[in-house]
Amino acid sequence: MTFGRLLGLCFAALAAIASAPASAKGTVAADREILVMVRHPPDHYRPNGDYGGGYGDALSRSARERLARRIARKYGLSFVDEYPMPMIAIDCFVMAVPDGLSTAAAAEQVSHDADVAWSQPVELYTAQTRAVVRDDPLFAAQPAAGAWHLADLHRISTGKGIIVAVIDSGIEAGHPDLAGQLLVNRNFVLGQSGAAEEHGTGVAGIIAARPNNHAGIVGVAPDARLMGLRACWQTKGSPGAKTVCDSLSVAKALYFAIERRADVINLSISGPDDRLAATLLGVALARGATVVAAFDERRAGGGFPASLQGVFAVSDSLLAAPRGQVYTAPGRDVPTTEPGGRWFLVNGSSFAAAHVSGLVALMRQRRRSHTVTLVTHGGRAIDACATLARAAGPCDCVCGSIRFANAGLLH
Repeated sequence: MTFGRLLGLCFAALAAIASAPASAKGTVAADREILVMVRHPPDHYRPNGDYGGGYGDALSRSARERLARRIARKYGLSFVDEYPMPMIAIDCFVMAVPDGLSTAAAAEQVSHDADVAWSQPVELYTAQTRAVVRDDPLFAAQPAAGAWHLADLHRISTGKGIIVAVIDSGIEAGHPDLAGQLLVNRNFVLGQSGAAEEHGTGVAGIIAARPNNHAGIVGVAPDARLMGLRACWQTKGSPGAKTVCDSLSVAKALYFAIERRADVINLSISGPDDRLAATLLGVALARGATVVAAFDERRAGGGFPASLQGVFAVSDSLLAAPRGQVYTAPGRDVPTTEPGGRWFLVNGSSFAAAHVSGLVALMRQRRRSHTVTLVTHGGRAIDACATLARAAGPCDCVCGSIRFANAGLLH
C-alpha cells in the first residue's frame, strides 16, 4: 500500500466565504467555468475589509448582479456566483461555459467587453507529493531533526507570535499533535463538509506540530499558530487519494489570509499561471507576508505560484530543481500528522515547502523585518542553522556544531 501519494481533484463547486449566503451553484464542473472581473472604484472600501456607503448595500449588489447576468446573456454564458474583492477593487463573477466552446475562448471573448476588466478560465492546482511505502506509522527520526538540527533551532526560536496560513485541504484540528495550534479552520469549498484530509493535515503537522506532548512529532515552528484555510479537496480513487484546488477557491483563501495579516502563506500546490491569484499574491507580498510554494518539476518554471517573483519556490530534490532561485529542503520519508489521530510518512515538494514555511516562522519571530534571506549549501540546499542565525542578529547561540556570536561564526 502506498502513502504520501500524488494528489489532485476536480471540484464541482467553488468556495464561498463563511459570511456570504450559500449559492445555488448547481453541478457545473469547475473546468467548465470562467471568472469575469468587473472593476469598481475603491472609494467605498473600508480598511477593515467591509463595504462602505452604497457599494455593498442590497441595491448596489442587485445592480452588480444584473450587470453580470447581462454580460452572461450577451456571450451565451450562465451566471453561477459572485465574489466581491474590494481589496483589489474587483467584483469577481463566476460563469459557466456551454459545451462546444472552450473556457479559454469564452474568457477571451468576454475580456473585450467594455464593462470587463479581464476574464480567465478557472484553473486547477495539484498538491506536490511523491509516492512512499508505509513502513512504520511514525518513522524513528524526522529528517529535519538531523539535517536541520531542529532541537538547536528551537533553542533560538520556536515561531511564537507568528501566524502561518496553510492554504490546502482539510486539517484535523483535534489531532493530538495539532490540538490548539489552529487559530481558525475555515472551509472555502462550496457544498462540501469541512472534512479532515491527509495533505492539509500532513503539511500542518510539519509546520507546527505540538512539542513535548509525548506523542508524534515536533513541528519546525511549534509555537507558531496556523490558519487552516481549506481551498482544496481530496477524493479517493485508484491508485490512491488525490487533491487539487480550483483557482477561485485559492483566491478566496488568499484574500482571507491577507485581510487577517498572515505572516507566512504556505501554498503546497502547483498549476498554471493565474492572474487573479497573482494579483492577490502581489498584495500579500507588498504587505509583508512571506509566501512559500511547492516546486513542480513537470511544469515550466516550477509551476505557479512557485514561478512568481517574490515567492520562495521549494523542491524536495536537488536533482529535480534547476539552477536559480529554487531551494531544497527535507521532503523524503517525512513522518507527519494524519487524520484519525495517527502519523504517516510523506514525500514531495509539498512537504519540503512546509519545512521552509516553518523555518521562516522561526526567522520572523527573531526579526520581524519583511526581508527573508535563506542561506544555502552550494546555492540550493538550505542551511537552516546559518539561516536562522542570520535572522537572529547579534546573539550567542548554538546550532549544530557551530556557535554564532554577535552575528559572526565561531567554530
